[in-house]
This record gives sequence, structure tokens and C-alpha cells, in this order.
Amino acid sequence: MQSEIAMEQLEFFDIPSPCRGICEVNSRGLCRGCLRNREERFQWQNFSDTRKREILRLCTQRKHKLIVEALAARAQAATGHAADNQTGIEDDEPRLPGT
Repeated sequence: MQSEIAMEQLEFFDIPSPCRGICEVNSRGLCRGCLRNREERFQWQNFSDTRKREILRLCTQRKHKLIVEALAARAQAATGHAADNQTGIEDDEPRLPGT
């Protein structure tokens, strides 16, 4: 019941862009600030509310994945077993959105 009410309320409001003003693309083609890909960023205003919600869900998944990767990299570094395949290029390192 609560979720139905929340969904009905969402229909009355525009879904704002998740842009955080940090518009840099990482090696995966995702914006470092909001974690949207090129199409998701440039076509945001043209998407339906349903598609916008799907993009926000994907961004949440992407953020979770980056957090897990960053924590794993920090744990490896703390134990002194850094990955041998690191290139030293900052763009290849997992970073949390907005950092």
C-alpha cells in the first residue's frame, strides 16, 4: 500500500536530472558525477518518466558496483597485494561518484 501511494505521488512531479555538476567521463564511458552514459545524459529530457526511473535504478546499481570495487582495491592495497595489472592511470582506478 505504501509503495502504491509513493508511486502515485511520483507521477505528479517531474523526475529531476541526477546531474551533480561533475561532468567527466571515466574509462567505462560513465559520468563520474551521476554515473549515466552518454545517451542517458544527452537524452534525459526526451525520456519518459518510466525510462528515467530505470536509468536512476541503473545508476544506483553502478554506484554499488563502484563502491564494492573501491573497497576491494583499498583492501588489496592495505595488505600490500596491489593488482599486478594496474597501469597507474587514474582513470582506470575505481572511484566513487563525485570523487
